[in-house]
Amino acid sequence: MGISKCVSSTRDPFSRDIELHLQLPAWGHRHLEVFVSMRLLRGITQRLILPLILVLGLIPVGAEANPQPEAASGFEPRPVAVGERFMAVTAHPLATRAAVDILTRGGSAVDAAIAAQLVLNLVEPQSSGIGGGGFLLHYDRPSGRITVYDGRETAPARARPDRFLQADGSPLPFREAVTSGLAVGVPGLVAMLWQAHQAHGRLPWATLFQPAITLAESGFAVTPRLNRLLGLEADLPRNPAARALYYDAEGHPLAVGSRLANPALAATLRRIAADGPAAFYQGELAQAMVEAVQTAQRPGDLSREDLAGYRVQVREALCAPYRGHRVCVPPPPAGGPTVLQILGLLERFPPLDPRTPLAVHRFTEAARLAYADRAHFLADPAYAAVPVEQLLAADYLAARAALIRDETSLRQASPGTLSASPARAVPADGRGGTTHISMVDAEGNAAALTSSIEDAFGSRILVGGFLLNNQLTDFAFRPQVDGRPVANRVEAGKRPLSAMSPALVFDPEGRLYAILGSPGGSRIIHYVARAIVALIDGGLPAGEVVALPHVGSRNGPTELERGHAPPELVDDLRARGHEIMFSDMTSGLALIVRQGGRWVGAADPRREGMAAGE
Repeated sequence: MGISKCVSSTRDPFSRDIELHLQLPAWGHRHLEVFVSMRLLRGITQRLILPLILVLGLIPVGAEANPQPEAASGFEPRPVAVGERFMAVTAHPLATRAAVDILTRGGSAVDAAIAAQLVLNLVEPQSSGIGGGGFLLHYDRPSGRITVYDGRETAPARARPDRFLQADGSPLPFREAVTSGLAVGVPGLVAMLWQAHQAHGRLPWATLFQPAITLAESGFAVTPRLNRLLGLEADLPRNPAARALYYDAEGHPLAVGSRLANPALAATLRRIAADGPAAFYQGELAQAMVEAVQTAQRPGDLSREDLAGYRVQVREALCAPYRGHRVCVPPPPAGGPTVLQILGLLERFPPLDPRTPLAVHRFTEAARLAYADRAHFLADPAYAAVPVEQLLAADYLAARAALIRDETSLRQASPGTLSASPARAVPADGRGGTTHISMVDAEGNAAALTSSIEDAFGSRILVGGFLLNNQLTDFAFRPQVDGRPVANRVEAGKRPLSAMSPALVFDPEGRLYAILGSPGGSRIIHYVARAIVALIDGGLPAGEVVALPHVGSRNGPTELERGHAPPELVDDLRARGHEIMFSDMTSGLALIVRQGGRWVGAADPRREGMAAGE
């Protein structure tokens, strides 16, 4: 008997729902799947239930013990949109409408992305906002130039490698680190949006803030997804300002359909709209952020100097061929190299329909190999020699692809050997509260923006109506492994490793073909790579691509999306030696594809996004 479990993120799991997914042994080559939902109340009787399950051995080693921070909240297919001139896809209808309004008024793809991002800060506070950071990939059609704007958070100047170690040298428990001032990095989103606007904006900066300011003042209707995620939260209500904003007088999350206004955020946005990033990184708002972090229950060391000294990194995009197309992604510390590795490994095999068991087997094997390299070699390139060219070299990929056998799974891969790079061990980054925006404007310019505050609701520290990130928990908690320094260890001024992978795809004639990206923590790489495979190898339409059941491996068990894995696929993978783990793989793909001279937009059915164009 196999079982995977999903326990809500809280220090007291016995006061929350626990979902059990039992997969009973096969009878007649079929599986009986049973879903049990239990409300476990406080008390000695209820506290016997979970231990009994464990004693009976119903939860195997490797089952998913914690959900993603943004757990699944249903699966509802969204209509695709078709546009002759422009297209916008975001994680919320209000953000998409704001983007379309900007595009209709002649705004650029960057203008529309900024307006959408600011609205998302209000309506999707669990995922992203000005208290966090991100990566923006921009395509300028007239010049053909692709530019990466790296707005990833940085560690404060006083950060040290032992930041997340306890007095006895053991790592701080993850939940305690997440909800502390120690986790807060210097936010980069505002500076990044400003710099991209300076280079590619058409409409005035202040104009882009008006949709979010208007909604923050008048309020918006709480959605089922936001209501559910607020209800799963144990830490956010402990912040008095957040409790007053998101919960009623009895401490219940605001009801679905009720109006949520955020006048403090409106005031913050008015300041930034009028005075630019200086209003965020200097003055009263900067002081308020510093005080909130330094007076948190477990204080951090963010300073006004850290905020004033933040700088965006402008980088060249990382591009590689895939079956005659060209795929462009951001370089480290983003997740781009791992996406390209997966594609480069799969290119050594004939293309297959991605829904077939053999295609799933090869994809998860390629992911194992790529994630093994990611965990070993990747980090902030300003602090470590990151051998990207070697990892994507044709001979290296060919040698790694030769390790993939159709008959049996690797189960766990070892990193490759690169003579020009020292060996090191880097744990993969954790979970992420993230969003993605895809835009193409009437001139054919495109923007793919993935942004994040890391965990759902970030550090749970609310300042000026927005939540501060906890991105520093994306660093390795242990600065050394087996006596060797970890490349992704905490260091002053450093950017933590990220899986965020906004992507642009160009067809064999060099024309822009697709704009995409997704949230989803360290699984983002899977979602983006598999979507590209589904488009190019499978020829699937945009709506089917974003709804495709997820599969992957982060160099551990083979992960299949809970409730969406056909029994015959499970049987086939197990016959090849895969250890299976069922997971809530809550992606948020935002995809735009050019088909027959028109743009087709599709939003992920796992969230509440919308595509719209003209």
